[in-house]
Amino acid sequence: MEPARDAGRPPRFEVPHDGSLSQFRVPPDGWIRANNKPWDGIATGALVFDARGRVLLLRRARHDSMPGLWEVPGGAVDADDATILHGCARELWEEAGLAARRLVRLVTEGRPGAGAFQEFRNSTGTKLIGKFQFEVEVEVGEGQAVRLDPNEHQDFVWATEGEVARGEARGTKIPFTKASHRDVVLEAFRLRRAAQGAQSLP
Repeated sequence: MEPARDAGRPPRFEVPHDGSLSQFRVPPDGWIRANNKPWDGIATGALVFDARGRVLLLRRARHDSMPGLWEVPGGAVDADDATILHGCARELWEEAGLAARRLVRLVTEGRPGAGAFQEFRNSTGTKLIGKFQFEVEVEVGEGQAVRLDPNEHQDFVWATEGEVARGEARGTKIPFTKASHRDVVLEAFRLRRAAQGAQSLP
């Protein structure tokens, strides 16, 4: 399950979004200043679901920090990203080879008192980063497939809600980079059910 990397022609990273996400149509440094956060940068995560309602998870490369742990596609919003949403779409393309079609909603940890973001230190402990995670619809077409960057990830899986909750998909353990990250993924399932009037997934 390690497809060959073929980046192809990059898509447009400025894509439509739900009106609730308008505050993120600014560069990262602009958002940080406007909201008076002590952050050195902003990161994003992209929660992508397939037609069967499974979420895309990526396994971090063996030679990277947190080797072998699982996460959704994402990463730092660069200074030259036009907006935070632009950075989310770009990272999704670079890490999974998927083109964002629409950004749907912000997803939080879902627990009482949880903020709209997570905070963490970088791998060297020298920078404080704020992270926002968004549900993202992707372009679906002939030949559309996940393409990993082997410098960052070694494997991927499409996991059901039940598999995320159990921490195992198709016989493979899927420990997350952080417990809060798993909570965000489960909250994304809950929000989709609420929006679609669907039942819990197996």
